[in-house]
Amino acid sequence: MARKTAKPIIIKRVRKGGHAPHHGGSWKVAYADFVTAMMAFFMVMWILGMDESTRQAVEGYFTNPAGYKRGYGSGASPIANGASPAHVANSQIKVMIHRAEAKAFDEAAAKITGKLKDAKGRLGSAKFEVLVADEGLRIELIEDGPGDTFFPSGSAIVKPGLREGIRIIAAELIPLHNSLIIEGHTDAARYSTQAGYTNWELSADRANAARRVLEEAGLPSARLREVRGLADTRPRVPNDPFASQNRRITLVLPFSNAETSDATAPQAPPASHVPTARPAPGPTPGPAPG
Repeated sequence: MARKTAKPIIIKRVRKGGHAPHHGGSWKVAYADFVTAMMAFFMVMWILGMDESTRQAVEGYFTNPAGYKRGYGSGASPIANGASPAHVANSQIKVMIHRAEAKAFDEAAAKITGKLKDAKGRLGSAKFEVLVADEGLRIELIEDGPGDTFFPSGSAIVKPGLREGIRIIAAELIPLHNSLIIEGHTDAARYSTQAGYTNWELSADRANAARRVLEEAGLPSARLREVRGLADTRPRVPNDPFASQNRRITLVLPFSNAETSDATAPQAPPASHVPTARPAPGPTPGPAPG
């Protein structure tokens, strides 16, 4: 009689493994907001580094994508082929750029003002005015007292006080991307010794002297838009054209969307200075300008 084979006994054990606790999805929302903010920030920085024509193309595309697409000619990209965008006032891109530049100007103005105050002992009696105006960041280097802190009387030789002040200012202007305009101003006094060399030449020479110091301090020459000599045509103290405060160097960093005519020849705000004495007019020439 055949032996019966015992069937194997199979034991199944079911392991009940627990899942990781549920953490929720709120972090995903926060992370998405962070990524969106960073993308917007880098887009603004990218746009600030563009030239004017490319910036206008981006502005036109984002303002009216459909209308802009119909307007450009052949080519794969409306930005790449340099087509003219549809101009819409108060566009969102222009507002974003202006706000970003205004914030950068405010921060630079605060840093420049603080550093100039710390270096007051090395700058002599000169005055510095730093403000964000309608045309952009405006820096005035103003003579005070005897009026020869920056340059010797009738000369364009840079004195140590001006050189130190420009170096401090240049360190804060270098990180910015805006172009720079340099203006030289004199008072209304005229030369009596050198024929053919007037306040026009003197103011231009002083502006160029300031330019050279800025470039020596590391400011790229490619950012210079204009170097202008304005003589005594834009006095800081209109009621006293011979005042020492009229002798100054002005640095202007215009906003990217500012018109050239608005940025290159701004009117200086009148000061509250009341002159105590004013040279009387006469046939003889006045003292050499400072």
